[in-house]
Amino acid sequence: MSNIQLYFAKASTFSQRTRVVLLEKGIDFTPIEIDLQNKPDGYTQISHYGKVPAIKHGDVVIYESTIINEYLDEVFPEPPLLPRDAAAKAIARIWIDYANTRLVPAFNKFLRGKDSQEQEQGRREFTEALLYIEQEGLGKGDYLLGDQFSLVDISFYPWFERLPLLENFRKFTLPAETPRLQTWWNSLSDRSSIQAVANPVDFYLERFAKVLGEPVPVGAVQK
Repeated sequence: MSNIQLYFAKASTFSQRTRVVLLEKGIDFTPIEIDLQNKPDGYTQISHYGKVPAIKHGDVVIYESTIINEYLDEVFPEPPLLPRDAAAKAIARIWIDYANTRLVPAFNKFLRGKDSQEQEQGRREFTEALLYIEQEGLGKGDYLLGDQFSLVDISFYPWFERLPLLENFRKFTLPAETPRLQTWWNSLSDRSSIQAVANPVDFYLERFAKVLGEPVPVGAVQK
């Protein structure tokens, strides 16, 4: 039995990040699915914030996906998911921070904004983030750090899987000015680790129709 226990939720974007890392590195682990609406007794002793993902590795308990993923990359160094060069690693961490502090909040505001004004602000911020990634984050190579698939790609990935939510509920598609970003996403979605943790579009549409209090649109995108 693996000595890594992964506490996750199927619908959790942040859990998907860590699940991809474990799969990319071929790390054996025991998955433990958590119902966030009905958390088991004692779970806050594992994840003090009560969130997922969390891992237990021997006597070590870690939560927060960004921290978990860097820990896994250090403890299980092959294949590397961050550059070993200090300067390049710092740049990678800047991009991971950009995902966490710019792209993700903009996506959430756009999708779940309390009114049309907040949603429109989210649309602008999300579009600006996409254009910034297109212009500054994509250079030579298939991935955001060039030829190396990395924690940067993994940090952005789950929100691109959820783009059909924006298409169906907010009438949004990737801007025409982001051809390299679209190519990146098409390539990324073909990776076996990504496919292994992906949820079908119907899963998201049905879930968020309830969250948003809106019907699934007629003719909804089914990808």
